[in-house]
Amino acid sequence: MTALSEYQRLEATGLWRAAPDAQRVEVIVSIGDATLVITDLQDRALAHWSLPAVARANPGQRPALYFPDGNPGETLELSKSEADVIDAIEKLRATIERRRPHPGRLRLVTFVTVLAGVMALMVWWLPGAMRRHAVNVVPEVKRQEIGAALLTHIQRVTGPPCREAEGGFALTRLGQRLPSANGSGRLLVMRNGVRDTVHLPDGSILINRILVEDYEEPDIVAGYVIAARLRTTLSDPLADLLKHTGLWVSFRLLTTGKVDDETLESYAEYLLVAPSRPLNDDVLLAGFEAWSVRSTPYAYAVDITGEATLALIEADPFAVTAPETAILSDADWLRLQGICGG
Repeated sequence: MTALSEYQRLEATGLWRAAPDAQRVEVIVSIGDATLVITDLQDRALAHWSLPAVARANPGQRPALYFPDGNPGETLELSKSEADVIDAIEKLRATIERRRPHPGRLRLVTFVTVLAGVMALMVWWLPGAMRRHAVNVVPEVKRQEIGAALLTHIQRVTGPPCREAEGGFALTRLGQRLPSANGSGRLLVMRNGVRDTVHLPDGSILINRILVEDYEEPDIVAGYVIAARLRTTLSDPLADLLKHTGLWVSFRLLTTGKVDDETLESYAEYLLVAPSRPLNDDVLLAGFEAWSVRSTPYAYAVDITGEATLALIEADPFAVTAPETAILSDADWLRLQGICGG
C-alpha cells in the first residue's frame, strides 16, 4: 500500500495480550507494508495484523486499545505518549474505510434516485397524463352535467341567461350559422359578469350582452364566437378545468365520475375573471374563412385603432367579396339585440 509509506518507519512500545486470559507483554509496534507488526523486545515477531482489519475498542480515548477485527480477545494497548503512532493508525484506518465499498450507501443513493424519479413523474408527468386520460374517456353526457352544474354556479354572479323569446330564436340561428366542430354547445347571452365570451366543458359559449347590444352588425359577436370556438382546438375546456383544479379532481372524476360543487364554484369564479387565451392571427384568419365571416369588424372591436389587429384587417378573407351566406338577417339581428329585453 504505497499510500502508507510515510508511516512505515514509525514505531512505538505497547502492551500486547494474545488472549483474554494471557498476560500482557511489552512489545514493539511498527507499521509495515499493509500490516501492523508486533514484535517482542528481542525483535521476534509475535503477530501481524492486517491494517484493514485493525479495529479500535475505545474510539477517542487514550490509552488507545486495538484488536484484530473478529478477535476482540487479542488486544494491543498504546499509551498517551505514543500519540504519533496512534494518530497514524487512526489516519490509516480512516483512509482504508473511505476506500471500502459501501453497499448500504449505494443502496441509499439508489433509493433516493428512484424516489426522486418517482416524485418527478408524479409532479410533472402524472397530472398531465391523468388529465388527458380523463378528457378522453369522460362521456359526452358527463360533460353536459359538468357544464350545466358550472353554469348554475356562474349564474349566481351573472344572473340567468337572457331568454326573450324572439331573441332566443335568433340566437339559435346564430349558433347554427357558426356551429362547433362536433355540433355541441349552446350560445347564451348573459346580463352581467362575463368579460366577452366564456366557453364551458359542454361546448356552451356564454356571451356578454354588450356584444349584441352595442354594435350595429352581427359580424362582431360572430367574430367573438369564432375566437371562442378556435380556443377549444388549442385546449379542451374540460382539460382547462382539470388543469386548474389539480390532480385530485382528475382522479375523482375518473373514479367516481363526479366533480364536487366546491370545486365547480371556485372554478366558476375563476372563469369570469381569467383572461382569454391569445390566438395567432393566422389561426384567426383561417377560422374566419372557414366560417365565412369578415374579420375586419372583429378586429376593430378588439382594438378601435386597428393597430394591434392590423393583420386581421389587411388579410380579411372577405375584404373584397361578401360571404355567400349572411350571418343573420336584419330582422333576426334586431331580435337578437333585444334578447335581454331592451
